[in-house]
Amino acid sequence: MVKILKSKLFIIFILLFVLAMTAAVQLRGLSTEITTKFDGKRWSLPAVVYARPLELYPGLVLTPEAFEYELQLSGYREEENVAAAGGYNRAGSTFELVTRSFVFPSGREESRSLIVVINDNQVSQITDRLTTSEIAFVRLDPARIGSFHPLVHEDRIVVQQDEIPPILQKALLAVEDKRFFEHHGISITGIARAMLANIKAGRTVQGGSTLTQQLVKNFFLNRDRTLSRKIQEALMAILLEYHYSKEEIMTAYINEVFLGQDGSRAIHGFALASQFYFRRDLRDLSTAQVATLVGMVKGPSLYNPLRKPENCLARRKAILNILLNDQIIDLATHDLATQQPLTDVSPQKNGFNRFPAFLELVRRQLKDEYQEEDLKSSGLRILTTLNPQIQQHAEQQLVHSIDGLEKSESKDEVEGAVVITGRENGEVHAIVGGKEGRRSGFNRALDARRPIGSLIKPAVYLAALRNGYSLATPVSDIQIELENQGRRWKPKNYDNQEHGRVALYTALAKSYNLATVRLGIDVGIEKVAETLELFGVQITAKLYPSLLLGSMNMSPFEVAQFYQTIGSGGFYLPARSIQAVLASNGSLLTRYGLKVEQRFSPQTIFLLNHGLMRVMEEGTGKSYNFKRQISLAGKTGTTNGLRDSWFAGYSGANLVVVWLGNDDNKSIALSGSSGALQVWGNIMQAMATTSLKMVEPEGIMWRRIDTRTLRSATLFNRNSTVLPFAKGAEKDKGWKVPSMDMQAIENKAQEVFDSFSEYIK
Repeated sequence: MVKILKSKLFIIFILLFVLAMTAAVQLRGLSTEITTKFDGKRWSLPAVVYARPLELYPGLVLTPEAFEYELQLSGYREEENVAAAGGYNRAGSTFELVTRSFVFPSGREESRSLIVVINDNQVSQITDRLTTSEIAFVRLDPARIGSFHPLVHEDRIVVQQDEIPPILQKALLAVEDKRFFEHHGISITGIARAMLANIKAGRTVQGGSTLTQQLVKNFFLNRDRTLSRKIQEALMAILLEYHYSKEEIMTAYINEVFLGQDGSRAIHGFALASQFYFRRDLRDLSTAQVATLVGMVKGPSLYNPLRKPENCLARRKAILNILLNDQIIDLATHDLATQQPLTDVSPQKNGFNRFPAFLELVRRQLKDEYQEEDLKSSGLRILTTLNPQIQQHAEQQLVHSIDGLEKSESKDEVEGAVVITGRENGEVHAIVGGKEGRRSGFNRALDARRPIGSLIKPAVYLAALRNGYSLATPVSDIQIELENQGRRWKPKNYDNQEHGRVALYTALAKSYNLATVRLGIDVGIEKVAETLELFGVQITAKLYPSLLLGSMNMSPFEVAQFYQTIGSGGFYLPARSIQAVLASNGSLLTRYGLKVEQRFSPQTIFLLNHGLMRVMEEGTGKSYNFKRQISLAGKTGTTNGLRDSWFAGYSGANLVVVWLGNDDNKSIALSGSSGALQVWGNIMQAMATTSLKMVEPEGIMWRRIDTRTLRSATLFNRNSTVLPFAKGAEKDKGWKVPSMDMQAIENKAQEVFDSFSEYIK
């Protein structure tokens, strides 16, 4: 009997030993899991993408409406008495505002209190509200336009312990865990008290979890309500308290707690919640707003101030009463907070992409230097070139113009895309991937590769100008028949007419197909292809004559890169959407500077630009009726069967490419002039852009020719025009440059005429 008893005790001992060892191993595993995650990168922080900052200075062209739009986009809140960062007040065209501090590549710029006055649609004065001194230049914190999220779609703004307002910490302790600084992860009295309350109520009305347990549940575990998970939660809470200080745990909790949903984006942490619900930094929250957020911890959906305002108000009142009873706030503060509205702003939906087409370009341009995981977890700050005002104009005018075209032409399902860059620097200011520009989906600006039609013609004419032709060289616009891809090809003009002998600039301005094909064949298709490659256009297919009329496919973004080299004066500028990338701590990782390579001579590009300005003055671009006199350059593009309508052109400041078409490649019955040009013109007018003034290089001479005979003419010839020529054009194919003597006579006549005009005045 004794032997049996000893045997059983031995077995029990062995079982207990095994259980103890198993528990020890599990505890060690839990301990390792806790320290590994807590000591490492605690959160997968999405890369945050910002627009370009708005730089203010006296003389800047800016309407009050555009300025307010930028402030709203940047999350500024309108209020009567502006005190804290991120607030503004507008009185007509005068703005009071307090900027937010922001870390730029050049360093940190602190918050400033300003008065900005706008008169006649330009900034007239910037004043420091505190010192009343005038300010010559100030840079506002940029708008957050999107994020690259991990798959879990969580978002947060991480704050350090010294950035937490004392009242927030006190309120959390008073409401959620009064004995936080006394327990070691779990509270036996808290659990017992919750159990009694729940038994009395006959349902779950109170939880017994400490802040540490709540953090463990959110940070390490799933939402299962099983006994084993609760035991694991308690053990991990004790281990967390063993390894880390109360301050570290409190800070982690404030950064981790779930406080609502912005679509599919989960709002985590008080810092992001304060931005989302109140458009305020955490340190600028009022007592009432702190109480609102603390009250939401119990149930973000049940006490959501936007969807459940009655519940939220009642919960806020209960929190304020607790703060008053615990002497955290006084009666006056309590009464004032009770009377405040839940929120005075609309929620700032800034976590997911407001401009998905532009954000896709940013992602693609980052891929060579940053891994996808870096964009989704390292908290990078990406400063871009997006101009919110230009982006808004592009989106609005694309939709407005397409709607107008559909109504007037009885069409439907017309789609479009827009790309806008800075003419001289290649910075991408705006991208619209379709009529519904704020929705993610097929990005037509980057991925819709369609035949470009006559947009290719500047390459044909530039190839000619580089090989001995001038703008006045006669070309034949008559029927031609060629072999093209194994079959006979007889191209036609858009108007089905032949125009005979015309000047080269006229053939370009009027977009004559027959003259272009003959010119391209004369110059050589290989030389046209070489010119295209200098523009950055990749040619992979075999060269056929149809290339001369734009049979090759390109996306709107690729077309913008093509025309960028023309508009910039022959300099190849890779279009870029990124200015700089900063680490999560604000340190500079990468600065994306301007890369410039001269691809064409200044003289030949100047001649081509003059020809493209003629397109707007007397050619296919003339049909748009601009409300103000402005010099522009551009080119229409139309494809077979009117399937694609293109226009690419530029002003002094901006280059804009517009494509219209159907996703199924059906005809839209719109030419480049009747379709894309109208959208392009509306965008240009909305931007109030500057006039194009190309810098005239050395080696250019101006001569007058008769537009009918293409021979030299005088000022008194009504059928004459003045054209630029590159020196050395005396060897021009088939045409003689007017002599200097003839030009001198004309100049003298002009001087006499000007003197006579002054005398009459």
